[in-house]
Amino acid sequence: MKKVKISAQLVVALAILVIGGGLVGGEVLLVKWWPAHKQRVADETLAPVPYHNDSLGLDVEVAAGIYGKVAPFPGGVKIFQPKFMSAVPSLTITAQPNPDKTFDFSPEILAKWQTRGVMEEIPRYSFEHTKINHRDAAMIWQLKDGMMWVTAHIMSPDRIVQADCTPGKEDETLYLQACEQSMRSIKLAGPLPPEANQPQGVIELNPRKK
Repeated sequence: MKKVKISAQLVVALAILVIGGGLVGGEVLLVKWWPAHKQRVADETLAPVPYHNDSLGLDVEVAAGIYGKVAPFPGGVKIFQPKFMSAVPSLTITAQPNPDKTFDFSPEILAKWQTRGVMEEIPRYSFEHTKINHRDAAMIWQLKDGMMWVTAHIMSPDRIVQADCTPGKEDETLYLQACEQSMRSIKLAGPLPPEANQPQGVIELNPRKK
């Protein structure tokens, strides 16, 4: 039986065709699969999980990517995702009495928060004076210990709440969104300010830089 000889050029051409076809097919699959996968991960991470705390006098919709173990402590609670790493996504909420029984933060404390980033040269510091569910609030972003942190201060006549959230070592963009979404959902018990029926809006003191 006569053997058929295959030239080296033909072997190389076939190899290029097979490899090239595989790469193109893989690229097409990745292009179609990756956006849907990324959106699915985001949806699962940001899905709200209701949490109520009587002692702190609040309700909050915690993003599922942060919600995991709930660890109460005197004057507060820490909610976090237990994982095999030291820096995990977490949300810590504390409350203290409001001695002045006022609805709004003083101009002095707002000015202090607004200028702290410049005065103390804090990396990636940003400040926003806003409303959270009709309550006077301030949100602060800053880099600390190599991680981004978001802090929300929320005022009611009964209490002043502080919420601190970090993405830990997870996807910073996605988990910062999870932090912000969770914080902006916080609802405090007690009387609302007289202007509560008016539409909410951001007070342009020092808008966060994107």
